[in-house]
Amino acid sequence: MLITGGASGIGAAIARRMAGKGRKVLIADKDRSRGQEVAAELGARFVAADVSRLEDNQAAVAAAISAYGRLDVAVFNAGIPGQCGWHDFVPAAYHKTIATNLDSAVYGIHAALPHLRGHGSIIVTSSLAGLKEAPDPFYAASKHALVGLVRSTATLLAGAGVKVNALCPGLVDTPLLAPFRELLAEAGHAVATPDEAADAVETILADERTGQAWVLLNGQPPYPARFPDVS
Repeated sequence: MLITGGASGIGAAIARRMAGKGRKVLIADKDRSRGQEVAAELGARFVAADVSRLEDNQAAVAAAISAYGRLDVAVFNAGIPGQCGWHDFVPAAYHKTIATNLDSAVYGIHAALPHLRGHGSIIVTSSLAGLKEAPDPFYAASKHALVGLVRSTATLLAGAGVKVNALCPGLVDTPLLAPFRELLAEAGHAVATPDEAADAVETILADERTGQAWVLLNGQPPYPARFPDVS
């Protein structure tokens, strides 16, 4: 099992859960120190990777195949908040947002797909911001794009034996949220735990459906979003 962005937050929680269930896990992350620490804790493997680069995704998949002989599940989880908005727009910051959140999943699927045909499962971490409006426009744009990527890819792979689903969490207590934790608590916003995200991944893996965007909210079981029929 390959997990990108697995050194902390949702990715680390998924890695811990899956390793605890007996799965062989490879963590790919830019944070070498933390990634190696989590891998050592779990008896997993680690590869340093900037997954906004195609070659790093290819290297991560190759490392998983080399370590374990096959690849059954790929969780493309790496992501960052929007690096700019309309009020402080900088092209390089905008491109960094898209590269980290969207390109990483595109490159990861491209690298992993040949090894997953006939038996595999792909999970892409999107966001509730990929299903509705959000105050961070380029983050939301990248997460909406991930949902479209998942749904369209699942349709194309319907006969190939590969499930493709999106995990769409609301607020989750991760390092990305840390600067806003007290403010959110004061405002009464419910924040899910990374363990709830790991629960959702287990649900997705056990479910036979593909092309779903699974909503995760604090204290609720995950459920597939309903999309309008506009055909």
